Amino acid sequence: MAKIRGSSLRKRFHQGLRRAFAILPTEVRFRIYRRMVDCDPAPDQRLVLKIADTEEELADCFKLLHDAYVSSGFMVPDPSGMRVTIYHALPTTTTLCAKYDGKVVGTISMIREGVFGFPLQSVFDLENVRANGGNIAEISALAVHPDFRKTGGAILFPLMKFMHEYCTEFFDTRHLVIAVNPEKIELYEALLFFKRLQANVVDKYDFANGAPAVGATLDLYHASDIFRAAYKGRPTRKNLHRYFFGLKLENIKFPKRRYFTTNDPVMTPALLNHFFNEKSKVFEQMDDRKKSLLWSIYDLVEYRSVLPMMSGTALQSHPLRRHQRYSIRCPAKIQMLVDGESKEFALNIIEISLSGFQAEGRGDVPLEASGSAHIVLGKADNSIVKATALRCKVAEGKSFYGFRIEEPDAVWRACVTALEMGQTASDLSEIH
Repeated sequence: MAKIRGSSLRKRFHQGLRRAFAILPTEVRFRIYRRMVDCDPAPDQRLVLKIADTEEELADCFKLLHDAYVSSGFMVPDPSGMRVTIYHALPTTTTLCAKYDGKVVGTISMIREGVFGFPLQSVFDLENVRANGGNIAEISALAVHPDFRKTGGAILFPLMKFMHEYCTEFFDTRHLVIAVNPEKIELYEALLFFKRLQANVVDKYDFANGAPAVGATLDLYHASDIFRAAYKGRPTRKNLHRYFFGLKLENIKFPKRRYFTTNDPVMTPALLNHFFNEKSKVFEQMDDRKKSLLWSIYDLVEYRSVLPMMSGTALQSHPLRRHQRYSIRCPAKIQMLVDGESKEFALNIIEISLSGFQAEGRGDVPLEASGSAHIVLGKADNSIVKATALRCKVAEGKSFYGFRIEEPDAVWRACVTALEMGQTASDLSEIH
């Protein structure tokens, strides 16, 4: 009985502290949050952060996420003991894991906009975010093992750092968006400078079992300057600007890529079947539209036996492009004749196919003009092709051009063939 009374007193005491804290001015609260930061610049070497790419790692991430969401009331318990969503099936979603002594103790997922959009866009308007240009990624599925939740961010901060570096250097992302419980939003605002998408709280967010949610965004193009100003003069362990933008953690294992692709897909046919057919009913519960979109993504014959069949709709009615397009982010230069003079244009290629590419251009690239394009597809893969600018679209103050390739060279063909045949990111790294 004494233990029960003690527990009740502690609970009331903590509730009183929270109420007192809540009446402080916002900027005062935010300064207090920032003073509580403790980011270790040299984590224990037993901590390893990597992309979850094996059945065991993914299962451990989904189980950790399930238990965290159930305990918070964000989902009802699932018979599988896992939280698996349709977004985890997409090649545009990457799941990171933190492992300590070989055990998964933390996870977070980045969902870049794909065929299913984002979970939060069902209730939050992203028009203002899109107006600034650049790709968007929703940060979701964050969970830390209970044994590490009171360790001063020993797992959370390394995971967040890995997420930030992956999004900026590997995931071709400018904007991060989140949907979090109202009780947590001030931590993201105070420490990471997320800005709310709208003033009011969404009362019922279906993706979190009807719990209330607040949407927020962070523009990574400006994040370094904002962090620098806020954490100026802070000691090393309390300086998140230095931690996120100036520190290298040996614990982080970044993906190895041959080509400058922007995704790291891990879902083999066996993994898709295991998680989305056998362990859950995610595929079974999808509507025909989503099933059709999934078929358009996984168009290799190896996937056909594990993808969900559409009710009353033949597969033949879902044609694919003549030449599939693949996401990539690589530099290029094209030499063209303009008014009788040779002129060079810098390009940033964002999508390729066997017969052409899409690129963001600097300067007025003349349409219907041809030139020699030098394209850096990978660190050791340079392609030289004759290309013609066919069309231009101006969006968000930038010019995007569509080019046709007259005759792909061997390097270009090898790259597209690798992308066509590769099931996962590891396949691409193994093709020589």
